[in-house]
Amino acid sequence: MGAIYTHTQIAGDYLITQQSWAAHSRQVLDDQILVKLRPGPSISAATKAVTALAAAYGKPQIQDRAQYVASVTKGVNTLLGLIYVMLVLAIMIALMGITNTLSLAIYERTGELGLLRAVGQTRSQARSLIRWESVLIALFGTLGGVLLGTFLGWAVVKASAGTALAAFSAPPIQLLILLAAGAAAGVLAGLRPARRVARLDLMRALAAE
Repeated sequence: MGAIYTHTQIAGDYLITQQSWAAHSRQVLDDQILVKLRPGPSISAATKAVTALAAAYGKPQIQDRAQYVASVTKGVNTLLGLIYVMLVLAIMIALMGITNTLSLAIYERTGELGLLRAVGQTRSQARSLIRWESVLIALFGTLGGVLLGTFLGWAVVKASAGTALAAFSAPPIQLLILLAAGAAAGVLAGLRPARRVARLDLMRALAAE
């Protein structure tokens, strides 16, 4: 008997016949039974037939391919959910950090901002200036996080070769969505500082050191 397969998650690194294994085990147990369907029957009809056939053997769990994949990846999905929660918390902290940084920058540049207003800068342009600064800060942070996270993900998958984490994937659409979300977060973080700049008193700003 022989078999050719790429992934070892199901069969493991070694494959021998049941008779050969029985000589080395006191009690032979069937952990998994894989069924290959002939062309024609639907998945639902085959599931009903296999369920009825297996009912006499303790009613084992019957799964089609999609259900089996979902059960195997359940632990990974739980871990991803935890990572997403931590990501949301990190984004909230980053937004507060950007807001505080811009507020301090506005305080230190009060005279410069007042001079810009004096030479013709409008309130709308002042708000736009601060918002763009916020977006650039957020994009630099997001881009650095995406690059570092992609590299660490690749490293973890390479270190986990032969386990359930055997394939590395970096979907470009999701990465672009993350960059867009970072830009949107920058806009949100810059709203309050931008309003503060627009409300600066021109004479007091010019008199500030």
